[in-house]
Amino acid sequence: MPLPSLGRKKDGRHREPAREQQEAAPDHELENYLAALSPEGDVETTGSGRRFGNAQVYQLRLSLTANEQLRELAAMHQTSPLALAQEWITQRLAWESQNNQQNHY
Repeated sequence: MPLPSLGRKKDGRHREPAREQQEAAPDHELENYLAALSPEGDVETTGSGRRFGNAQVYQLRLSLTANEQLRELAAMHQTSPLALAQEWITQRLAWESQNNQQNHY
C-alpha cells in the first residue's frame, strides 16, 4: 500500500509552502463585499439556516418521488421547483393564519 505524499508532489519534489499559504489566505475583498450586502447591525441566526438580508434560508429534503413530482409540476407551471415550493409555503402560511384568526372568534 503506498504511503501518503506528506507535502511532496507526484514527481517527488516538495510543494512550495508560500503558494499554499497564499491560496489558504482569507479573501478580504470578498469579505468586504459580503459585509456591504449584509443588513445594518448584526442579524442573529438560529442555526436552522442562514440569513441573507431579511430572508431566512431553510434546507428542505424531499423523497425522490416527491422531488420528481415537484419537478414535473413546476415544469407544467413553467416555473422552477424552488419558486413553486416557495409559493405553496407562502399560500399555506396565509391560509393557516386566516384559519387561526377565524377560530379565535
